[in-house]
Amino acid sequence: MYQDYKNVELVKPGGLELKDRLVGVQRVTKVTKGGRAFGFSAIVVVGDENGVVGQGLGKSKEVADAIAKAVEDAKKNLVRIPLNKGTLPHEQKGKYGGARVMLLPAAPGTGVIAGGAIRAVLESVGVHDVLSKNQGSSNPHNVVKATFDALLQLRSAETVARQRGISLEKVFKG
Repeated sequence: MYQDYKNVELVKPGGLELKDRLVGVQRVTKVTKGGRAFGFSAIVVVGDENGVVGQGLGKSKEVADAIAKAVEDAKKNLVRIPLNKGTLPHEQKGKYGGARVMLLPAAPGTGVIAGGAIRAVLESVGVHDVLSKNQGSSNPHNVVKATFDALLQLRSAETVARQRGISLEKVFKG
């Protein structure tokens, strides 16, 4: 799932205190010869609120089973996101399908200025101060994936210095 991104650190769920947030549950209908068959699809975000987050999708005939499957799926897709004192290291845009997400670092005390699916992801990561804008689609599945696209492109100052082969001071002065 994360093979398109550089510097993605996958995390094992063992030993982490993960909290799950339900982003959305959709009722889906399959029309068959015998009538309509109803099912549910749930999207869940899990995180330790300290830089580790994952998202998962679960489908089942029952809501509870769909949510449980989504939580298990999310725990298999955990990644570490670089944070900088409760906010993001830099501005970043992400996109997936028709959804476009813009994330901006904010000053301490600003809070999480985000709606719906973006808020669930950012709170699970552990971001306390951020500004965000959702443009295009408001489909929660695509918005969550677009938010992950933006978060997975973030790089800390230490990572940038290591990639360029220069000192940390030179990154900020350069």
